[in-house]
Amino acid sequence: MTPDVLLADFAHARAGDKGNTLNVAVFAFERRHYAWLERHLSEDAVAARFGHRHPTRVTRYCLPQLTGINFVIEGALEGGVNQSATLDRHGKSLSYLLLGMCLPSPGD
Repeated sequence: MTPDVLLADFAHARAGDKGNTLNVAVFAFERRHYAWLERHLSEDAVAARFGHRHPTRVTRYCLPQLTGINFVIEGALEGGVNQSATLDRHGKSLSYLLLGMCLPSPGD
């Protein structure tokens, strides 16, 4: 059994918003880790990670040429900029929520 590793040690991410929809794009630091990201960062895994924000839908777009994956997480921003009472209404800091995930080691 391989130990879990922190996603942030293998990838970086950027988040943005459009209304009540959050976009989080994750990019592997090294091309060799892209397949590992694609294998472990499923729509279900991301939905579970953001479960406390009650997303209505998570859609994954794989970008192999960029070694990245973009997630569109609907309903995750508590109404969006004009309705949310949170400090980060745009969700910019939520990329760190995803980067804080522990995943099985890529084993290399």
